[in-house]
Amino acid sequence: MQGRFRRKASMSRVQSVSPLAPIGVEAAVQAKADSKSTPHPKIFDEFKLTDRVGIVSGGARGLGLEMAMTLCEAGARAIYCLDIHKEPTEEWEAVRDYVQRMERSPRLEYITVDVTDQQAVWKVGEDIGDKEGRMDVCIAAAGVLRPEKDALEYPASEFKEVMNVNVNGVLFTAQAAGRQMRRFGNKGSIILIASMSGSITNHGHAWVSYNSSKSAVLQMTRSMACQLGEEGIRVNSLSPGHIYTKMTAQYLDQQPHLLEKWSSLNPLGRIGRTDEVRGVVAWLASDASTFCTGSDILVSGGHHAW
Repeated sequence: MQGRFRRKASMSRVQSVSPLAPIGVEAAVQAKADSKSTPHPKIFDEFKLTDRVGIVSGGARGLGLEMAMTLCEAGARAIYCLDIHKEPTEEWEAVRDYVQRMERSPRLEYITVDVTDQQAVWKVGEDIGDKEGRMDVCIAAAGVLRPEKDALEYPASEFKEVMNVNVNGVLFTAQAAGRQMRRFGNKGSIILIASMSGSITNHGHAWVSYNSSKSAVLQMTRSMACQLGEEGIRVNSLSPGHIYTKMTAQYLDQQPHLLEKWSSLNPLGRIGRTDEVRGVVAWLASDASTFCTGSDILVSGGHHAW
């Protein structure tokens, strides 16, 4: 009776199996019975995105482009960069040509679309699904940061604009990809780009619209994760700290003293590089993070929570 109970309890705990099974300690235990077998490390296989398809909004430049390139390097078949500009940047074209020369020749595609247009973004997702027959990864990185303004005088039109891109656009992008993940039933990983500004206040900067929008993305992440988890669709957010991008350059290049200020808020004594998000993006997008959903990953050496 006792042994039968133990077997049932053990079986009830096995609710999922890694696609790379046997893996980890289990692989070592099974290999013990075959002394002639050659151990194969699988940790790097967990990060591979072989033959997978994804979309990255805001993928024409900056963090979005860096993340899109990361997915290509990890083995993706095709990554579609969504952006509002009619033509891709020279930087984007350089990345496209670069990854094309890699092994397996991953495709970096460019699509012009306004992420605040729900139906248009959904149509892009459907077209990609029709062409590729799957959807595996989504990174909703499109966002805007407007000049500082007094919170009590902040114009309604500008507040709506920021919220429309940073909140609605993120949701519509996630929906476009998630709808295809559900359509093909191949599960998937949705990564919403928030910011440390969604959790703390940037003391000395009047960014009420930006901060509010990024806070909304954090709650959006948790809500979507709870709804989609049973379908195997994971939703996490990524919150970059102070990183030098085209967006932050509008402040750093015009106000050089901010570099010292922002650097002093970080235990590392510097701001981040765009390439320093690559590792966490590869992890979140891949099977290495299959038990992570509804989480916010802070990419920062630390900050003062004002």
